[in-house]
Amino acid sequence: MGCTHNSSNLAFPALLKQNPPRSILVIITRRIGDVLLATPLIRSLKAAWPQAKLDVLVFENTRDILANHPDIHQIITMPNGISKLEKLKWKISLWNQYDLAVSALPSDRAIMYAWLAGKYSIGLIEEKPKQGWKKYLLNDWVSFDNVNTHTVSMGLKLVNQLGLSPKYEVSVNWTTSDSQLVDALLAEKQIQAYAVLHIYPKFAYKIWHSAGWVGLVAWLNTQNMQVILTGSSDPSEMRYITELLEKLPTNTLNLAGRLNFAQMAYLLKKSTVYVGPDTVATHLAAAMGTPTVALFGPSNPVKWGPWPKEYHEESSPWKMVSPSQKMANVVLLQGLGDCVPCHLEGCDRHINSHSKCLDELPASRVIAAIISLIS
Repeated sequence: MGCTHNSSNLAFPALLKQNPPRSILVIITRRIGDVLLATPLIRSLKAAWPQAKLDVLVFENTRDILANHPDIHQIITMPNGISKLEKLKWKISLWNQYDLAVSALPSDRAIMYAWLAGKYSIGLIEEKPKQGWKKYLLNDWVSFDNVNTHTVSMGLKLVNQLGLSPKYEVSVNWTTSDSQLVDALLAEKQIQAYAVLHIYPKFAYKIWHSAGWVGLVAWLNTQNMQVILTGSSDPSEMRYITELLEKLPTNTLNLAGRLNFAQMAYLLKKSTVYVGPDTVATHLAAAMGTPTVALFGPSNPVKWGPWPKEYHEESSPWKMVSPSQKMANVVLLQGLGDCVPCHLEGCDRHINSHSKCLDELPASRVIAAIISLIS
């Protein structure tokens, strides 16, 4: 089947309805947030074709967030540390292995894998110069919008193009052993009501200032709410948290580096409230239905705002500019400057710079947001 425009290829979804795919590959070779926000796409495909074996192709360092997912048959990761010849053989091994391949990204790599793996393929393509060649690799495609469409919504546009019913829930699953481990940690400290704070994002330009966290923790303590810190085992993150802990009350519980994504999701689901920056933990909290305060600086909220648990629309839950927005279980806070959101990497335009809009965000606004969510 030749390439056609996204709005005119009516034969493609009709053909799939006549011959339902028995094997599906979803390609999400990007950061962990992209992988998590592709779960509504995955759920939609599996709901439409429950008998199909659905695999996903991701980077090794992002696979854990899909562990235990009931819709996924196999998680395939790109091999690292192998020769060019071995990598070529691995790519060739994908050739025509799936009835349907879906690229959830517009990247060259993801599109190439969809072309390689699928007897039929569909993906996202940017309407930019020098991107048109990708249309010849796919049986069908959808125009990619990087500014005014949410990441979840982009995946659901592929669902619509296939003529399927969308499933909106962002999902992470845990095992009984995961929940038991978290319950044991809480029982050991006799913790009931608690707030989860995720203080460290991957990049410095998304960081909220330490004085804000100190003020917030002090207030949470007056509300008789146990404060729990979460984070990864990355050395820079652990160091940042250790330094902040010196300024916090001694009863603050630090679980950074001790939980996997499944365990963190379960911890968040039981939490009274969550506060965090633009990071995957904030998406997790929103997906769990936890009252969530998201601290956004330069980031585009329309594209990257947390997807609330009960939000079942294809348009983004968030506006581009609003100092405080509330949707279902999430409040999204932005800075007050005219430049917000700038969509850039901090005021100095690199990932290690700071963002004035976050540096000037007071703890009082965050506290007011918490009160609005849990009152």
